Amino acid sequence: MDEDNKLQFPSLPATKEDLLVSTAACRHVHCEILPGLFLGPYSAAMKSKLPILQRHGVTHIVCVRQDIEANFIKPNFPHTFRYLVLDIADNPVENIIRFFPMVKGKDTCNSHLSCSECPVLVHGNAGISRSAALVIAYLMETFGMKYRDAFSHVQERRFCINPNVGFVHQLQEYEAIYLAKLTIKMMSPMQLGRSFSLPAGMPGSRKRSLEEDEDFGAMQVTAAQNG
Repeated sequence: MDEDNKLQFPSLPATKEDLLVSTAACRHVHCEILPGLFLGPYSAAMKSKLPILQRHGVTHIVCVRQDIEANFIKPNFPHTFRYLVLDIADNPVENIIRFFPMVKGKDTCNSHLSCSECPVLVHGNAGISRSAALVIAYLMETFGMKYRDAFSHVQERRFCINPNVGFVHQLQEYEAIYLAKLTIKMMSPMQLGRSFSLPAGMPGSRKRSLEEDEDFGAMQVTAAQNG
């Protein structure tokens, strides 16, 4: 890839030291992972916590649960905050990679999970495994971080995080996946043609369209899960 087309990522912003909490307390409150990005348990999004959420300027909430939890983990302020509800089981065989684009997508604060205009709280039941994995993936893709560095950054601010072993393996695989997708997006049509066309004369020789490149990224996700 040309020098001008190398992937560039923003620097990781710092949080305020006085926002860090003890290991015991972090199981009951949300923690600021980045300015405007909070991670916590469901108890941090209950009705009694509305004044705290408003004081921190939260405008968006990512609620992580599975069907059997829907009766007790639910959006409590549908008219106050914008919600993204994800059906994810805290199970090592759950394919959590497929949810990463949704968390960073257009439905979550105009394609930015964390920004000054719309602070976001990400919560599951305990704020330890599923929601933590989503936040780690966001840091990896947004700031070009390796899994171990993103994990360490989140754990320093919320000590009790512990993604299950299946999520850890998927996060480790995700680095290659998101880098490949970003590289494809940055390549010119001519570069794409050179990268994805078969040698002249071979059956089925053609250039991939941009739409097909998205399918190629999806195939990588499937391959990572089946590998």
